Amino acid sequence: MTTEQATADYIARTGKEAWEVPSLPDDVKLRPINKVGVIGAGTMGGGISMNFASVGIPVTIVETQQAALDRGLGVVRTNYQRSADRGRFPQDEVEARMDRFTGTLDMADLADCDLIIEAVFEDMDLKKKVFAQLDKVAKPGAILASNTSYLNIDEIGAATSRPADVIGLHFFSPANVMKLLEIVRSDSTADDVVATCMDLAKRINKIAALVGVCPGFVGNRMLRQRQVQATGLVFRGVMPWDVDAALNHFGFRMGPFQMSDLAGLDIGWKKGATTDNPIRDALCELDRRGQKTGAGYYDYDENRKPVPSEVTERIIGEVTGVDTKAGSPMTAQEIIEACIYPMINEGVKILEDGKAQRPGDIDVVWLNGYGWPADKGGPMWYGDQVGAKEILRVMEQIAAKDDRYTPAETLRELAANGGKFTEIDKGGLRVG
Repeated sequence: MTTEQATADYIARTGKEAWEVPSLPDDVKLRPINKVGVIGAGTMGGGISMNFASVGIPVTIVETQQAALDRGLGVVRTNYQRSADRGRFPQDEVEARMDRFTGTLDMADLADCDLIIEAVFEDMDLKKKVFAQLDKVAKPGAILASNTSYLNIDEIGAATSRPADVIGLHFFSPANVMKLLEIVRSDSTADDVVATCMDLAKRINKIAALVGVCPGFVGNRMLRQRQVQATGLVFRGVMPWDVDAALNHFGFRMGPFQMSDLAGLDIGWKKGATTDNPIRDALCELDRRGQKTGAGYYDYDENRKPVPSEVTERIIGEVTGVDTKAGSPMTAQEIIEACIYPMINEGVKILEDGKAQRPGDIDVVWLNGYGWPADKGGPMWYGDQVGAKEILRVMEQIAAKDDRYTPAETLRELAANGGKFTEIDKGGLRVG
């Protein structure tokens, strides 16, 4: 069997296995989901709502201001109309889907919903306030879900009197397009809530992966390792576009800095703020906040084509003291090793912590939520192609300069015993 065929077979197999939750009792009964509520009509809330309306499930969407509600529903209509114009469904289907939406400014109108998904700003105090309100208005047995991409579901659930009904449903942006759904089980989440959400993911044509509570869950926890390493390389004289070029060549459509520019450099930043990324701070102070302002790490032309920026290069030189004209001190392969191997190491730690069911689920997350190149099968599969000894060698070099990157104990075991990342078994997802 060729490597290409083996990789394709692995992706197909792990995609099926991700739906299996061995910890659930065989006789668990699903809760009926006939009506859904969504709090927030912004980019995420609107996109999340579309998943349900598109398969015939009525949606009540809540906002705090009429203008925001009208704007959100207008974007939903535009998205549906664009799909109809492209022939994806008949024109009359636009109105049929829009008729399934009810917009409101009153959270009490969620009282008859079977599932309510919160999609407000990523702030713990705000989310806890929302869930405390939901606790008062939601009917008994309603599933209360947060779309948080990073925050602690246990803490969010503790703001209610029914933490067993609380779960994380982490949709990926744009939520009406991206296939992945990280389903985050807290220590308190009931079995039937987990089973119902896994079943619902199929109904709305998502690819689900059940994960546990930890900062960033599976996907963003690993992504952070790449982002921090990429920023660190810039402080060593590697330009952002050199990092992105290496990751593009590896197979990612977007590298770390291209992705940051797309998302917006001012996420989590306010004017005058000092963060752990002074280069980003300096760019934002110049109103270089990414594609939306026409400049970030890159300059952008009228077609949003990224161009390496002399302004960014100057800022990097001023902040880091490196000679930005000296050329990259690292090869493309060394950049890939520095950015990718820490992700694999973190994936091993996630399995050690019991925050993923199996190695294949980690690969399902990265293949379907983060654009991992399919020909490389996912971080765990790719780790086996490289070999644990080589990954350990690089991780020890990185850890010598930064103890946040200490090699996982299981990585050391794999290197010593010739084991495989895709065969790591730490007992699956652990809660409680």
